[in-house]
Amino acid sequence: MSTGRVLMANKAGAYVIKLTGDVRMTLCTTLDNCLKKMVEDPVFTSVIVDLTEAEGIDSTSLGMLAKVSRLATPAMGHVPTLISSRPDITRIIETMGFRDRVFVIVPHSNVDEEPDASLNEETPQPVDEMSARDRVLEAHKILMSLNEQNRQTFHELVECLENQPTH
Repeated sequence: MSTGRVLMANKAGAYVIKLTGDVRMTLCTTLDNCLKKMVEDPVFTSVIVDLTEAEGIDSTSLGMLAKVSRLATPAMGHVPTLISSRPDITRIIETMGFRDRVFVIVPHSNVDEEPDASLNEETPQPVDEMSARDRVLEAHKILMSLNEQNRQTFHELVECLENQPTH
C-alpha cells in the first residue's frame, strides 16, 4: 500500500477533501487542520470527501471523517457526500453506520457537485504521543456515538485510553 495523503481543494467555500493511499491515524492531525480551515472559512458552503484512491482506512481516520460530517452538517443543512468506489472501503464505512446519517455515499463523483479547483496536498503534520492519544480517543468516541455495534467494538479501547496517564 502507498503512504496515505490528504489533498484539499476549495472554491468559494465548496471543499473537496481527498484521501489517498493507506489512510492511517498518522494523518489525523493533518485532516483535523483541514477541518479547522474549512469550518472557520466564513464562506464555507459544502464538503465532499473522496475516498476513490484510498487503499485502506483505519478506525481513527473513520472517526475523523465522522467529525468532518458532524461539524459540516449544521453549516450545510444536510449531510455531506462521500465518494467511495472500492467495495471493501464502502463496506467498512457502511458497517460503521455512515450511510445516510453521516454521509450520502456515492460510488463516483458527480462532476456538477465538485468545485472546479485543483487539489493541493496538505503538508503532513507531525503527531506527538499526546496528540495522537487525544485524536484516537476523540475519533473512537465519535464512532461509538453512531451505533450500538460501534459502542461495543470500541468500548475497551476508549476505556484503556481514558485510563492512561496524560503525562
